[in-house]
Amino acid sequence: MDRAPLLSELMPWSVAGLRTGRGWVVSPYPEVLVARWQRLAEAAPERRAALFGPSRSRTVDSSVAQLPGQSTSSNRLSREPGPCPAPVQIRHGAFDRLWLLPDQRLLDQARPELWRVADQAQVFATVQPQDPDGPVLTFSAELPDGHRGRGSGRIHPLYRRPGGREPNLAPGLLRRLGRVLGLRVTAEDLLAWIAATTSTEQDGQDGPDRRSGEEVPVPLPADPGLWTEGVALGRRLLWLHSFGARYGDPAAGRPIGRPRMPGGRRPFVRERISGSPDTLGYEPETESVLLGDGRLAPVAAAAWEFRAGGEPVLAEWFARRVPDPEAQPGSLEALGLSGWPQQSTADLVDLATVLTLLADCRPALRELRAARRGPWVSAAELTAAGVLPVPGWCRRPASVLLHQEEGPEGQFALL
Repeated sequence: MDRAPLLSELMPWSVAGLRTGRGWVVSPYPEVLVARWQRLAEAAPERRAALFGPSRSRTVDSSVAQLPGQSTSSNRLSREPGPCPAPVQIRHGAFDRLWLLPDQRLLDQARPELWRVADQAQVFATVQPQDPDGPVLTFSAELPDGHRGRGSGRIHPLYRRPGGREPNLAPGLLRRLGRVLGLRVTAEDLLAWIAATTSTEQDGQDGPDRRSGEEVPVPLPADPGLWTEGVALGRRLLWLHSFGARYGDPAAGRPIGRPRMPGGRRPFVRERISGSPDTLGYEPETESVLLGDGRLAPVAAAAWEFRAGGEPVLAEWFARRVPDPEAQPGSLEALGLSGWPQQSTADLVDLATVLTLLADCRPALRELRAARRGPWVSAAELTAAGVLPVPGWCRRPASVLLHQEEGPEGQFALL
């Protein structure tokens, strides 16, 4: 077939990943962030500047606006830090959920255009690096930082405006697909199809290669049966990627809230985790994850082996929850918890559950890819129909201003 359209053509507005510029503003634990802020705010001015960790983009004397939707001080940190910003949960990399201090004075590149559209209706798609064993895209309800190894992937929001308004799609795309398929096609359906068809690296697909890590082909079927199968499967994938926060439908086996394994397969703590575990391992005979002297089971081998962005997900998750050996004594990065909190065990159970259920989808995904029922809607056909190329405004953020946004030093921004 002619080349498939690219994700950047179908969802044209994308934003580069966040750049925090300093590691201490992110943590698995919100209480740690509060303690770090207090230490920074109470320090003498000279010490505060050193603790902050200045960069070319940010120092304690930087004058910047509030992040949209956040009520933080906009005065210079050197003069008046103000109260601690309430930590917000973000998506780090593919599947890790961390906490961030949402204060633009602390962040080198906070991407305020993403914060303006992050709400209960939004779903973010983030491009992952090439990995034959991992998903090409990951999806989150939380605002993602775009982190992927040493770099960051582009972030494609589903909607350009808050409240699930104005899908971030090529104008006329849904109408054209609906005409071809003979079905009503929604933005949520299209994202579900994209999730299903980009669940693993697309070796052999027609279209540009992915050496850049960003050009993701999205084959679009003209067969309504194949489309329906893919959308149903993709909705389950999106429910799992979002840890149950999006695409819930109890009638379809997707309960509202965090996914759970069926009885008999649910992980439990078999041996209590004491102290601060510094090792992570797996015992295949008993399907046990070993954290120091603790044991969590059953955890399927597929969850233990699950990879995303070229890295084993569970191992990377654990590495971010043990003390950083490179943190300098007395630095804010070195300030953390002295033990293993119960919440981390609960988070590990949730993550292992999601990874296991995602692995369970692989046979159905292989069948979907093997079906290859034509015909297909090519980029050339979309061009002939006037859907592609998209107009320039589609690649820029929408003008969003539901309320006044405070700029530097208490000024109000005009957008």
